[in-house]
Amino acid sequence: MNLRNQFAAIALALAFFSQSVVPAHAALPAVLDAAPLPSLAPMVKRVSPSVVNIATRGTIKEQQGQRNPLLDDPFFRRFFDVPPDSGPRERQFQSAGSGVIVDSKNGYIITNHHVVENASEITITLLDNRSFTAKVIGTDEGSDIAVLQAKQPNLVAMSLGDSAKLEVGDYVVAIGNPFGLQHTVTAGIVSALGRSGINPEGYEDFIQTDASINPGNSGGALVNLRGELVGINSAILSRSGGNIGIGFAIPVNMVKGVMDQLIKYGEVKRGVLGVNIYDVTPDIAKEYGLSESSGALVAGVVQGSSAERAGVKTGDIITTVNGVTMKGAGELRNAIGMMRVGDKVEIGLLRDGKPRKVIALIAERNDTETANAAEINKGLEGAELVDAADGGGVLVKAVQEGSPSAQAGLRANDTIIAVGRTPVASTKALREIAKGANVLVLNVRRGSNLLLIPIR
Repeated sequence: MNLRNQFAAIALALAFFSQSVVPAHAALPAVLDAAPLPSLAPMVKRVSPSVVNIATRGTIKEQQGQRNPLLDDPFFRRFFDVPPDSGPRERQFQSAGSGVIVDSKNGYIITNHHVVENASEITITLLDNRSFTAKVIGTDEGSDIAVLQAKQPNLVAMSLGDSAKLEVGDYVVAIGNPFGLQHTVTAGIVSALGRSGINPEGYEDFIQTDASINPGNSGGALVNLRGELVGINSAILSRSGGNIGIGFAIPVNMVKGVMDQLIKYGEVKRGVLGVNIYDVTPDIAKEYGLSESSGALVAGVVQGSSAERAGVKTGDIITTVNGVTMKGAGELRNAIGMMRVGDKVEIGLLRDGKPRKVIALIAERNDTETANAAEINKGLEGAELVDAADGGGVLVKAVQEGSPSAQAGLRANDTIIAVGRTPVASTKALREIAKGANVLVLNVRRGSNLLLIPIR
């Protein structure tokens, strides 16, 4: 091809492209108009009517540490002519939280125990601004769950999901009323599962999420992208009181079990096995020839308990409950504590390095039960406590060597007769006195001597 023909071919090609090529920007508006943007709005609109605002009023008694310590000084009281103290002072309070309608026909609303604790008046406000009063059907401090009832027309219930199917990384949405800002929606992911240690005295299996949760969100909904309730928002980890991306929700599967009992009995009838248990530490694992530090070491078996009847022995290491692996004593305590009295449970354990399985029948909790000294106070862990035979206090039947109670100075056959100046007649009384206390000063009778033993 000569030079003239080459130029002619190039000119022909340029003419073709100039007619057939369309600038890309000319087609973009049509594509954008046709494709809907991803949004959570449809799901949020569907479930929001199920989330309610809860306002409470009530009266609480001020504890000694909640008022000016000078008022407890006899010299100060005489000098300033302060009248004699007639006992704990009362003050009015009002607070706000959230709740979730789970049964529109019967008007059942789930919230946190701490949202309605000590409340004498509870007001529910819906998304459509309707307001009405509600009554408490039952509350459970251990799981921090409460069931309210308010039969009203046109309530919208939220569908319950399956928290056992949650995985770390799943998207979730929190809906509630933080700082009084009604029906606030935040989104995030499941950051972790099976969290515990937030409230050592409670039954914990928290879902951790970075969806923003703040004061007022308590009792509100944690939902999946299908709009199903997977958790009840309960707590945050924060130094300032505001959100830092670490929030906790109670799994809905735990909520279901507690709710059923609260509706049926007005309380949760928790069962017990009758064992003193401890985490398997690396030292214990080495001593027992275990490859990993997992499970719960049985440090004692209560005489006549379900555990004894099932064949559990001191020194056994409980590894599973109904096929679910128990990583430590806390998980075992939660698993048993959430079961109903009369339930049969398959317990997998190691004895002399060999796996075994036994079947136990969950028994009703008894105030003389010795397995739960640590629930009364962490400093009592390792002590076996029962009501004294003569009704004169709490008998320390045994103390595990090296345990917190042993380090505090408790010994077998000690009798706890008082905490501070308050007499103690039973383990039940001791539990009530110790509730929420960081320090207990035990009055202990040891033989013919009286001792003061501080428990922290």
